[in-house]
Order: sequence, then C-alpha cells, then structure tokens
Amino acid sequence: MTAQFTQARIPAAADAAAFEVASEPVHGAQIVVPLNRLKASPKNARKVKHTEAGIEALAASIKAKGVLQPPVVEIEKDAEGVATGNYLVTIGEGRRTALRLLAKRKTIKRTQLVRVTVDAENDAHEISLDENITREAMHPADQFEAFKRLADECGYGPEEIGARFGVTATVVRQRLRLGAAAPELMTAYRDGALALDQLMAFCVSADQDRQRQVFDQMGEYRPVHTIRRAMTEAKVRADDRRALFVGVEAYEAEGGTVLRDLFTEDGGGWLEDPALLDRLVDEKLVGLAEDVRLREGWKWAEAASDYLEVSVLGRVYPVEAVRSDVEAAQIAALSEEYDALVSGADAADALSPEADARLEEIDKALQAFGPDFDYPPEAKARAGVMVLLGHDGLARFERGLVRAEDVVSDRAADPEPPESWTEAESGEGEAPSASADADEGLAPLSERLVIDLTAHRTMGLRDAVQADANIALTVVVHALALQVFYPARGVWTPLQLRMSVTGLERLAPGVSDGPAGRRVADRLEAWGARLPEEARDLWAVLASLPPSELLDLMACCAGVGLYAVRDPHDRKPDALAHAEVLATVTGLDMTGTWSATAASYFSRVSKARVLEAVTEATMPEEAGRIAGFRKGDMADAAERLVEGKGWLPSVLRTEPAGSDAEGEAAPVEGEG
Repeated sequence: MTAQFTQARIPAAADAAAFEVASEPVHGAQIVVPLNRLKASPKNARKVKHTEAGIEALAASIKAKGVLQPPVVEIEKDAEGVATGNYLVTIGEGRRTALRLLAKRKTIKRTQLVRVTVDAENDAHEISLDENITREAMHPADQFEAFKRLADECGYGPEEIGARFGVTATVVRQRLRLGAAAPELMTAYRDGALALDQLMAFCVSADQDRQRQVFDQMGEYRPVHTIRRAMTEAKVRADDRRALFVGVEAYEAEGGTVLRDLFTEDGGGWLEDPALLDRLVDEKLVGLAEDVRLREGWKWAEAASDYLEVSVLGRVYPVEAVRSDVEAAQIAALSEEYDALVSGADAADALSPEADARLEEIDKALQAFGPDFDYPPEAKARAGVMVLLGHDGLARFERGLVRAEDVVSDRAADPEPPESWTEAESGEGEAPSASADADEGLAPLSERLVIDLTAHRTMGLRDAVQADANIALTVVVHALALQVFYPARGVWTPLQLRMSVTGLERLAPGVSDGPAGRRVADRLEAWGARLPEEARDLWAVLASLPPSELLDLMACCAGVGLYAVRDPHDRKPDALAHAEVLATVTGLDMTGTWSATAASYFSRVSKARVLEAVTEATMPEEAGRIAGFRKGDMADAAERLVEGKGWLPSVLRTEPAGSDAEGEAAPVEGEG
C-alpha cells in the first residue's frame, strides 16, 4: 500500500533525502514536503482536537485514495526570520494527524512526501477560521445514496466501503438501507418533511411499496413507533416466546425469513411468516410430548395450547422412592463425600483436577439411583403429560394429569349396617311394628334412638377435638387436603368444612403461567409428592407430621381456595373486603407479578385512564406529549413510558398497614 501511495499520489522522490528547497516557495506554490517536516500551527483556530473516530476515518480514506485535498501551510521561520525547513499546517491538521497515524502503524514512512499548498500572504489564523466556518456538509441523504451507488456500481460490500471510509460495516449497512428508501421518502427527508428517525423507522423494511403505502396512509402525523409498528404488522418479534422456543436458526432453516432491524443496538427483528412459526411450535411441542411419553412410560402425552386445558384435569403426584438400607447408606456416604469436597473447594478458592473428576463420578453414581420422588408405574398407566409453551419461551411439562375416564375412586364399598340396624332404622324401609317392642330378643335400635345417640357422640367428638389443638389442626388440614389433592375421589369427612377451588385460566388466560401462578403450582407439586396416592391413607400421613408442617400444608390448601375476583354478576362485598384485609396483612405487592402493557391494560381502558396512568407513573408533561395520539399508538407509547416504574392500577394496589383496610371493597374501575 505504501508503494501505491508514493507512486500514484506523490510523483516525486520517495523520501526526505531528495527534499531540497532551492529558494523560498512563493505564495500559492504547490510543493512536496516530508511528513516529519509538517508541524501543527499555533495559529489554528480549531482548539478542540479531532475525535479519534474522525481521525480513523481520515486515515482510512487516505490509505485508500491518498490525500485528496493538499493541506495549506505556512513557512516556519526562526527569531531572525530565517526559514527553518519546517512548515506549519494552517489548514488540514486533521489530514496531518491521520498521516502520522498511518506512519505510526508502519503503513507509510515518517518521511513520506506530502503535497501541500504554500500561503505566504493571508493571515494564518483567519484562513484557518475561514476553513472551519465557510463550508457546508453534504446532506445525509446525499451520503446515503452515494454509499448505495458505490455498492451498486463498484460492487463494494459493507466491509470494503467501511474500510475505505473508516466506519464500521454496521454503519455502512444502515446507510445502504437508508439509501434504498423509496424516492418519495427521500425527497420528503431532503425537504424537511421527514426527520432522520422517521426515515429510519420506514427503512426497518426494505419494501418500497410498503413504505409508500404507510407514508400515504399516515399523512402528516407520523410518530416513530407508529411507523415501525405499521411497517412490521403481521410479523412476529424476534423476542416473542414462540421465536425463542423454536429458535430463529431453526425457523430460517425451514425457509422462514427474518426482517432485521439495522437501527437498534441489539439488531432485533421480526419473523415474517407467523404461520410457519406456529407450525414449528406445534411440531416441537408434539415431538417433546411423544418423547416424554416413550421415555417415562406415561399412558398418554399431548401438546396443550394453554393452561386451561391442564386445569380441568385431575392429578396424581410423585411418591418417595423406596430405598433399601444398603442403597440409603450408599447415597448418604456419597452425599457426605460430595459436600466435603465442595466445602474444601470453597475454602481453597479452587478445585483440583482430581477433586473435580471425583465430583463428576459421585454425581453420576447418585444419578444412577434415580430420582428421590417419582410416579409409580400404576399411576403412569392411567395418567399422562401435557407439554405447553411458557411465557418465557421454555417448554412446560405438566405431569401426572388424569382424565375423567381414568379416575379411580378409592371410596370403599358402603359397609354393611350394624346388626342392630334394620332397613327401617337406616331410613330405607318402613317404621318398625309395635310387635318389635314385645320381642324379648335383640331388637334393633330405632332410627330416632340412633340419631339421638350419635348426636351425643358428635358432641363428645367436638369436646375431644377442642381439647386437643394438634388433633384439631390435623382434622382441619385433612379436610382441606382431601378437597385440594383428591377432588375427584368424593371423600367426605365429619368436619363440615367445604372449600371450592376455582380455576382462574378461563378468567385470565396465562395467569397460571405467571410468576405467582408458577409458585403456587410448585408448592402444590412439592406437597403432592409427599402425600399418599390414595385418599384413605391420608390421615395416617398427616398424623405423623409435626404441627409446623401441618400449618405449611394448611397454608398451601387455604391459598388455593381463595377467590377474590370482582365479578359484577357475583357480588360478595364482605368477601372482597376481607380480601383487601388479607392483602394488607400479607404485604401483597403485585409489581413482581403483573406489569402494565398495551395488551394487559392500556388497550383495554379509555384514553383518560391511559393518561392517568402515565401521569402517575412519570409526570404530567409525558402524558401531555401523547394526549393527541390515536388509541393504539397511545397504548404503545404508555407501555414504554411506564415500563420499570412499578405502576399499578388502583384495583391491584394494596393499602398500607394501619389504613382503613376493612371498609367496604372499592368498586372495580369502570363500575358505577
């Protein structure tokens, strides 16, 4: 490159040895001067140095094309007015600095000859100021189109153009996309009718017909986010859960196209074939379902579209694996060794290769014993798995689901009535005849007497349970657990405690897949794994639990039974008021569970509500800025403005402790 630079750009001697000035150059003369003889002028009007990026761009240009415009120099003289042989660069300090950068990188010599123009008459400071003021940069539109012309006519790719102009290939791709905008848009940009960010929004897609269509439809009102949304409608964002699940690479491998956003830092984009994406999601879910059915031995497995399909089914839960004494001892020994190795590594801040290898061996040995909790074969023989797509783009496996036809009732056959009972006493026949009283044998007890005696026995049970708090706790937990974990068995207890477990998916699709829904499901699954499969065995298990664990189980069951939905057709003001008290005493904070988005809130309320939310979350000025937007645009803008602010509508807010939380429940927004 050095040789090309010397021969093509400076047709003179190649180094300073041949540089001699026979006489002082006259004003306007063009001469060649060694680079190391060019110095910065103290009279340069530009005091703020050029940016590194600017010098890099100049260096790239000079390397590719040479110095296109000779610097203007002043002859340096000493105190006696004698020329020193050096020259002060009055105009072109950026070019001198870029040349020095190339010399530093060994691209050219320090003595490289540079063509310059001598100015011996004008004031150096004035012409330096003139150079920086009396000029006008080309319009960006001209630059965009010029870059595109280089690509089209010279065949340069983004990397080559970037190297020749000292900019990154990403910047070149952006300018090429802008240079390919529809002519009508480029004209509007030149005329000032379009701002650069608006032009960039139109150029998210390279489809000029679509650009013209959106440009004509929007008229003079063109918010950037609205342009981008219109240019990408009917497309799926690259961060959509479906795209995350399938993977953009897999989607592209099936022939799907991706519209890349060249104007954002993360380079996001949109998948342009939603039908293909949905098909790939279904196929992957079905494949995962079949794989888990074959691998784990379930009766059935299928893909589900949402949690509503899961919530209508019964469940069985895993049980603790039965270990022999030998296996239990081996597991305990391996676990202790594993913990000891990890503790030693923590103390030493490093893990030796031997210890690391041993940890892998122990891990494999422990895995060989199988999971601590698993579904028994008889449960898998009548239960199945549903695989569905979670909100985070990961597959969710809901195991142990039981269809109605596969439910096995463990209700024992009705026992034979005691010998002292007759059909009449059980209420299934006629009243006993008077002759029964004259029978000297073991006459059956009358129905009325049985009722009388068992009423006394019930009172005795009440007294006994009241006198033993632990038994009372067990009785309550037993009744609740039967209804939560064995709802299809139809088992009743003497405690008249009835609880309904109402599914919420039909009211708010996706609620079970949210953060709170997953935590509730995880607690249920953890307890379900500890409880017996048959309801008749539940009492024995509960009786062996300490009160602290019974309280945990009761909390799990009680939480599932809560219902505080404000349904205008099912008004229960007392229940709703108590729900507000519960929210206060538990310190319920919905900001970690729900967030306001266009889909979840702003597109479903009036414009006044949207502006109210933005005002509360930010400031009135922000609300005023979007007040004239159309509804869809306002909803999108509001989502961005309140993001991360923790704003909640009043119906989701919790009254702080100490406030009047037990008053009548506030009406739902929009009611009354």
